[in-house]
Amino acid sequence: MKIKDAHIRRLRRNFGKIEKIIDIPNLIEIQKESYSRFLQKDTTPEGRKDIGLQGAFKSVFPIKDFSATSSLEFIKYSFEDFKYSEEECINKGMTFEAPVKLTVRLVVFDTDSANGTKSIRDIKEQEIYFGTLPMMTDRGTFIVNGTERVIVSQLHRSPGVFFDHDKGKTHSSGKLLYSARIIPLRGSWLDFEFDPKDLLYVRIDRRRKFPVTTFLKALGYSAKEILSEFYETEKYLFDGDNIWRVTSLENLYRQKVSKNIIHPQTNEVLAKEGEKFTKRLQRVLVSAGIEKLPVKLSDVLGKVVADDIVDPQTGEVLLEGNQTIDEVNLEKIRKAGINQLQCLLIDAPGVGTTIRNTMTLDKIELPDEALLEIYRKMRPSSPPTLEVGHNFFNSLFFNMSTYDLSPVGRLKLNYRLNLNASIDQRVLDKKDIAETVKELIRLKSSEAMVDDIDNLGNRRVRAVGELLENQYRIGLVRMERAIKERMSLQEVETLMPHDLINSKPVSAVVKEFFGTSQLSQFMDQTNPLSEITHKRRLSALGPGGLTRERAGFEVRDVHPTHYGRICP
Repeated sequence: MKIKDAHIRRLRRNFGKIEKIIDIPNLIEIQKESYSRFLQKDTTPEGRKDIGLQGAFKSVFPIKDFSATSSLEFIKYSFEDFKYSEEECINKGMTFEAPVKLTVRLVVFDTDSANGTKSIRDIKEQEIYFGTLPMMTDRGTFIVNGTERVIVSQLHRSPGVFFDHDKGKTHSSGKLLYSARIIPLRGSWLDFEFDPKDLLYVRIDRRRKFPVTTFLKALGYSAKEILSEFYETEKYLFDGDNIWRVTSLENLYRQKVSKNIIHPQTNEVLAKEGEKFTKRLQRVLVSAGIEKLPVKLSDVLGKVVADDIVDPQTGEVLLEGNQTIDEVNLEKIRKAGINQLQCLLIDAPGVGTTIRNTMTLDKIELPDEALLEIYRKMRPSSPPTLEVGHNFFNSLFFNMSTYDLSPVGRLKLNYRLNLNASIDQRVLDKKDIAETVKELIRLKSSEAMVDDIDNLGNRRVRAVGELLENQYRIGLVRMERAIKERMSLQEVETLMPHDLINSKPVSAVVKEFFGTSQLSQFMDQTNPLSEITHKRRLSALGPGGLTRERAGFEVRDVHPTHYGRICP
């Protein structure tokens, strides 16, 4: 009689001459590991990280009513035992799933009308049934309505910043128009783009464009701060009939010498008029200790002043910042006894006149005006007020509940722009925006390279856990709206948490994802090999990915970075 024991491992004989060095890895680890990270089933509630299911709940809770007199807080979730085994589900046409129990706390506050302080009136804690979640089998599959399904991993564009150009298709001359795009995991897309006149504009969520300086002013930059952020300055000193230029010698590379440069001790001519500044000449001038260079009057004309030039006697503004010096202005300045001018270094390598020209076009002066202008562009139908405009702008890029770069996005941003922000900082800040604009200007000056979107370095894999987390969050946001409405319509004092929470929107989203999503597919069971290849497959389709109509030839093509990583 043959005894079958599932626990005894089958004896494998190796008839090969070469010894086996490495064990076969778990080929479906990506699926199982991803779903295990999503559920965190075997981790204690206190030890769970803010990812997967825990992250989805934490991003929506606590839910407060509109008057902030009550708050519904999330404490923990747990799973109950399966109702049916895998075999029973397949035989009876059921879904292999586990019930989810959610522990929440309803806190009701009393507000003192005299001084506006809040005190807790009542706390109710309750464990409630929160629908079911399909569970993954040991084979890395899901049993939905009696059939085995596989959630195919999605290959999508990684969050971060990307630089590109239009390949000369926009303008009839074939001029390359460069652009940058900051893509978050969740939230509004931010586009920076040049127009044919080399002015720089911003688009939020592909809406109407507006000058980049308006956006920078909305971030809190003044006109002077914008100029000092993007341009270095140089000084021009007037000493009788002599004019001296004080600037860094690196900035003069390949420019022409304006007047003979003479050694201060030996009176030897170090550089003749019309000669080009080379690296060798720079070294000669540094060794001679020369810090200022003689220039002609014509060299000062056409320069752009960095700040307002004010008459020391009368206090009158002779020339505003970002204005060009001409003969009339220069005469006024000299008559006022001003012997020093601070000018913008516009002709330095990798800088250009872009920001200066865009600022001349931009008629907005104050940050508040900039906020209102952006609000008008984004919400043309609703009347703008300063408070609404401020809240709206903050919610676009600076609020974790509406904008999330993700740790991967922050890492990519830091790497591309040479920043050292913390991985935990998952919203944008002023420095991110300013550095993106600087890199885009350097790109236009041919000092940087555009990114290749089809390179696998600019793509990442979203496995089943992350895909389901995104869908679960959508369901929770729908549920949040319903809870807020119930809180405001009914007497919260008499309600229990289960009266407020309705898990149907979440259950519907989960059911839809497993039942009808492009990435949820019947498992290919032709043979064991086709089973494994199906579980390890990558797709560019699905939510947040490409559509069949829009997928062009470049996306379908094999890229050199696929070599040794992806089967075409």
